[in-house]
Amino acid sequence: MGSAVVVVSGGSRGLGLRVVQHFLDAGDVVATCSRKPSEAIRQLQERPSHRGRFLFESLDVANAEAVRNFTAKIVERFQRIDILVNNAAIAHGGLLGLLSKEQIDEMVDVNLKGPLFVTRECLRVMLRQASGRIINVTSVVGRRGYSGLATYASTKAALIGLTQSLAREVGPKGITVNAIAPGFLETTMSQGLNEQQQQQIIRRTPLGRLGRLEDVIPLIAFFASDQASFITGQVLSVDGGLSC
Repeated sequence: MGSAVVVVSGGSRGLGLRVVQHFLDAGDVVATCSRKPSEAIRQLQERPSHRGRFLFESLDVANAEAVRNFTAKIVERFQRIDILVNNAAIAHGGLLGLLSKEQIDEMVDVNLKGPLFVTRECLRVMLRQASGRIINVTSVVGRRGYSGLATYASTKAALIGLTQSLAREVGPKGITVNAIAPGFLETTMSQGLNEQQQQQIIRRTPLGRLGRLEDVIPLIAFFASDQASFITGQVLSVDGGLSC
């Protein structure tokens, strides 16, 4: 594909940050957003090698107007959008009956409305180009479920429906839509899972360990590449066999 313009939501930390770093290291132009910048984002902004090809914006992906303005800025500066990675997400663990309305609303807003808004705006650009790659980051819990993550799992399952439906919708325009479903990653284990839960997941995983960011990045890169030009509507699990 050569040098591409890549949009990554939720790129300030964790998997999203590693995706941003991957495409920058590959020589691509990268635009990313999150609610606030991290120290890692500030460091990326200061690197001379990234000057003119890295854009960060503080915004809430559930704010449709903010997403529209962000996308307009990308197009004004870089003229096109070739790849979108929908990564922004938030998880509140806990039994559904104990979750507050605010917690449920936040997960639905960020994990579902966010990808819908970001995809809608980027897709308008891709449709004019008659080309593009959309990669949604869903989760193993969106395919198999997990106790205490019912709302989060619901939003991630919805991304699978979005992936498969949108692939049919935009395929005739030369745009592919695929999804990655990571298992439980080491970087997210501090977000609501105690040591006992972690060990239980490891025991249930055929490969006997938690996932690493390095396990996921190559698959995102593959779906973004020319090698995946005839693959669309697919959901690839990267979970050590947990969903077998």
